[in-house]
Amino acid sequence: MKASDVKKGNVVEHDGTVYQVRDIERSAPTARGGNVTFRFTMYSIPGGRKFDLSLRADDDLKEMDLVRRAANFSYMDGDAFVFMDAEDYTQYLLSPELVGDNAGYIVEEVEGYYVQLIDDAPVGLQVPTSVVLTVVDTAPEMKGSSATKRAKPAKLNTGIEIQVPEYISNDEKVWVNTTTGEFAGRA
Repeated sequence: MKASDVKKGNVVEHDGTVYQVRDIERSAPTARGGNVTFRFTMYSIPGGRKFDLSLRADDDLKEMDLVRRAANFSYMDGDAFVFMDAEDYTQYLLSPELVGDNAGYIVEEVEGYYVQLIDDAPVGLQVPTSVVLTVVDTAPEMKGSSATKRAKPAKLNTGIEIQVPEYISNDEKVWVNTTTGEFAGRA
């Protein structure tokens, strides 16, 4: 496909690496006969490494077919995460490298996970925008300090640590925003 036809969200291949396009900047020259250039901000799949690429309007990029399948977390197989397709019950084995920082947001019985596939091989995991996790270790609330809004660290059941308000105690369930990694409220 031509660089001028690429849209945000498209999955393309460049130099043997697969990328998802996140942002496109178009620059038209002021001089006559100048070429229109497109500057793409892309992130590698898997891995999520940022890559900037500038191309002329008529340069070619190979479009890849990325399939998103709704899946539920089943269990751990050694270090790997096993997800089961919600429709046809196909099992996908995702390595810790492929899951990356999303590992702290994987819990059982939660809907909204999507396994990303290229040629039926898992290449990425999309997590829901927020998940409910349980606080397993945090400092007790200080009496008489309710007038000030202070945060304290709390370790959650998946092993990640976030800042929570002082009134949150152990064994409470909290919403965590998976995009920012921040406390989003009591569950």
